[in-house]
Amino acid sequence: MSEEELNADGWAAIDEALEQLYGEQEQKHYGTAIPYMLGGPDPLNGISVYEVREPLPHWHFVTYGFSELYEKESEDPEHSGYGFELTFRLFKPATEDEPPAWALNLLQNLGRYVFNSGNVFRSGDYMDANGPIALEADTLLTALAFIADPLLPAIDTPNGRLEFIQLVGITNDELLAMQVWNTLGVLAEMTEHLPLYMTDLQRDSLLKLPAIAEAVRLGSESEGSNTGALYVDQLAWENPADGSVHTLQLGAKQAEIVGKLLRGRLLKGRTLTLAGPEISVSFETGDTPGFEIRGELVILKLDEAAGAALSEISRPSAGLYPLPGWPELAIRIVPTHITDSEGTIVKTIG
Repeated sequence: MSEEELNADGWAAIDEALEQLYGEQEQKHYGTAIPYMLGGPDPLNGISVYEVREPLPHWHFVTYGFSELYEKESEDPEHSGYGFELTFRLFKPATEDEPPAWALNLLQNLGRYVFNSGNVFRSGDYMDANGPIALEADTLLTALAFIADPLLPAIDTPNGRLEFIQLVGITNDELLAMQVWNTLGVLAEMTEHLPLYMTDLQRDSLLKLPAIAEAVRLGSESEGSNTGALYVDQLAWENPADGSVHTLQLGAKQAEIVGKLLRGRLLKGRTLTLAGPEISVSFETGDTPGFEIRGELVILKLDEAAGAALSEISRPSAGLYPLPGWPELAIRIVPTHITDSEGTIVKTIG
């Protein structure tokens, strides 16, 4: 059955929003030959790409597939599918005539993540790519931030409401800044240097600009961190047989951010929860240090001194570190191995 024979009201609503922005410009559309539900490799039905000249030449990618493009299938009357479509603005070199394939693959990979996990993207989210966002590219952009597309407002479709969420390529230190403060705050400080939140693979970290670095420092100190939960894949908890010293394990890659988040959360009286493959650890403020185990949840109560000591110990250097002032607890930092798409170790941290 062709698209014309289907009820494609959801698809038409996206087309209409783009027509209001780009008029009759003929986009480049990359469809999916075999639907994902029939065993095809790509979860998104299609991606349209527009060539834009202002304020700088760039490609504007827009996905079709996170929302309900045809008949209403979900039981949520307010939102169309997952409630969003992704967009991506990528700087266009003068020598480039076609949108790069890596950007299309990136969007499809994000589609696989959402379809397989059920997790959705919202404005203010971030994601560590654990490597260049464009595979094999010489770029410092190794993570993504998400924000509402500045020129595509949310729309109401026959299948419910959807937002256009734009992904923005960011550096590792910019990701860290967003984690210890908040994504939208950092992007707001960077916007003068990121017109329309455009991604440029060749750019350097904007935190090298003193004004932006200072604004981020002040923001994180005054407001604390908005990151209340963090997934830590090397998280573990060891209970000794003799009950002497309990050990919290962290991977070296995430140890530093955990230390900074502890400062940004506990000092503001907020909890921080780390979620791992088998357990979760929740850090809370308390008058005296202590811990409580509830099944797969470990609750660590930290007073000011213990919180400061734990924050100081959490750094990307492998080893076993007793916690000063709390002899019942130690922190084990284990090396983190960064692998490529084929599983080959390309970098070891710690």
